[in-house]
Parts: sequence; C-alpha cells; structure tokens
Amino acid sequence: MDAKNVLERVKAIAETFAADRPARQLRRSLDPADFTALREAGFFLTGVPAELGGLWTDAAGSARSVCEILRALAHGDSSVALVSSMHPAVLSFWLSTPKVPPEFADAWAAQRRAVFEPAAHELWGTITSEPGSGGDVGRTKATAVRGNGAFYLTGTKHFGSGSGISSFMVTTAVPEGETDPDWFFVDMRGVPWDGSRGLRLVAEWDGHGMAATQSHSMAFERFPATRMALPGHWRAIADAAGPVIGCLFAAVVLGVVETAVAAARALIAKRPNDLRPYEQVEWTRAESEAWLAEQAYEGMLRAVETSPSPGREVLLGKESMADLAESCLLRICRVLGGGTFSRRSPFGHWFEDVRALGFLRPPWGLAYDILFSAAQSPLGLKPSRLQP
Repeated sequence: MDAKNVLERVKAIAETFAADRPARQLRRSLDPADFTALREAGFFLTGVPAELGGLWTDAAGSARSVCEILRALAHGDSSVALVSSMHPAVLSFWLSTPKVPPEFADAWAAQRRAVFEPAAHELWGTITSEPGSGGDVGRTKATAVRGNGAFYLTGTKHFGSGSGISSFMVTTAVPEGETDPDWFFVDMRGVPWDGSRGLRLVAEWDGHGMAATQSHSMAFERFPATRMALPGHWRAIADAAGPVIGCLFAAVVLGVVETAVAAARALIAKRPNDLRPYEQVEWTRAESEAWLAEQAYEGMLRAVETSPSPGREVLLGKESMADLAESCLLRICRVLGGGTFSRRSPFGHWFEDVRALGFLRPPWGLAYDILFSAAQSPLGLKPSRLQP
C-alpha cells in the first residue's frame, strides 16, 4: 500500500462523512467506527517508517503526501481529521529525530521498533498541554517519579485530543531528581477514568470548535509512563518534529477552508445578481484569502522539502494561515447572512473549526515569541527559550 492508494481510500471515506455532515457537525463525541475505517484504509501507516512497512521515508519525501491525506479527510469531518493528524504528528518525534548520541543509539533504536510496531494498528495522540502553561511544554508542572524500574506520572493535563480513542498519548513531565522536562508516553488502552488506576477525568471537552475531538482534561496520579529514550534532549526532539507537525495541522484547516468556500460558492452561484456591493467585495476578499492560505500551505511544505532549517518558515506560514482562515470564514458568514448562526448551517461550525489552528501548538502568544526571537537572532540577540 502506498500513499497514493491511501489518499484515494481516505477520499472515499471523507465523501461518506460529508454526506452525513449535518448530523456530524452536531456531534460532541467521536465514533470509533470512523477510526476503524481509517485504519483499514491504511491511514495509520502515515506514522510508520517505510522500512517497517509504513508510508514515511523522511520529512522531505513524505510530509506532503501525509498532509494531502489529512487535507482530503478534513473535507468530510473536521474533528476526525484533527484527531487523526495527531497520529503522524506525535510519531514524528521518532520519525524526525535529531542526531542520536552514540550512548543512546541502541536504546533509541529499540524504542523506535517498540513504538512503530503497534502504530500501524493503534492510534497515537497527545495530552501535553497544561492549564497555566501558555502552551509552553517547558513550563510543565507534572512530575515523573521512578519506581520498580519505571516512571510514574502525576499532574493535570488538558486538550487530550482523541481521549478514549487514542491508544497511546505523548506528554511531558519533569523527571525525579532533574530540573528540565522531558517527553514521555502513556498507554491509555482499557484504563478507566474514575481514578482507580491513576487516571481521572477532570472535564469533558466542550469546545466551540472541533467539538467532537474529545479533547478532555485528565488528572494523572502515579500513572505508568515510558520516557523517550533520548533523555535530556526534549528540546531537540521538539525542534526536529515541529515543522512537520505545523504542516499537518495546517493541512486540516486548509481542507476545512476549501470545503466552506466550495459550499458558499455553490450557494452564491444560485443568486449572483442578488449580492449587494458590500457582499460582492466580501466574497471576493474571502476567495482571495482562501487562495493565500493555500499559497502559505505550499510555502510551508516547500520549506520542509528544501530547507535544512524550515522551522521559522513553517511557523510563519501556520500563523498566516490561522489569520487567513478565520478571516475568510468570517467574510463568508457576512455574505451569507444571519442564517449562518443556525446550528443547521455548516458555516458557523466551520468558522469555529478553523480558529483551532491559531491555538494549536504553538498557540498565538508562544508562536509570536518564537518568531520574534528568531528574527532577532541574526543581530546577536539570544533566541527565546520558548520552543514549539
């Protein structure tokens, strides 16, 4: 199975999702059957390296094909697409790793095999963000203590996208006896949420947008966790994976924008002479912003494909797309009128969905801190400590 084959299968799934859009946009939970269909279509292989039977070769050769699969999936269901994007996103920590020091080479190779073996069949997600952290994983208050040859995680996390669907989740904590955070992952399979095994549901996701992502808030209490096998290199791991992750999130939002523009264009085509001058201008500007969003997305992918250090270009593209997508959908709602406020209309849902991009890692404030610091570094100023 290759990427082109998976793309065609996912397009077919997205079409079935789109046919049920009115009901799907009112959902507040995920349907496991959707992810079974995606697994059978080969989507889970987007997070598995080619040498182990997956679709991933390297960022330059695979980012575009994986992004296009997610872009197509978003044409059908925004929430399912966003949760699905987390699978290749978090697995990119092992796919796009920095140079591994010799002393960690064997452990890292063994962990990669252990991670990728179930990844072809089990969904991966993330539950990294914490209340009050501002999206900066370096400010985690969670701790990981050692015991019986393992680590045990304690702390409160939110935005656990795909909770109840994802089998494994990546997170951060400060290891016992250390001062800096590090990456861990947890096995969520079959774990009750009542606290009896160290995992308690704090709050179910009730977001205005991406409403069915089940991005729940969870409290961990001495919950078993596995540390990534590159201890002390959390920032390098994040930096290596960051550009790919930014492109994956952007692909989902671009898919939503394209779907909204196409739906609006079909409605406007039925009454082109009825649009007031203001509405004509707003529609033209909405189309322009959708076009610019696609150019930003293309620029992000080209940076990944051609630049040895694409981080700043990708982040500039992501933030530009976040602005453009939100503005584009707002203009469409203005053109189509008050009916877009109805929950029966898809446009209000799409407007809230595309706003997610600006809050996805890194969120607005942290993203602009990073961009500003990167812009100053050629002047001899120290880059910001804040990282994606």
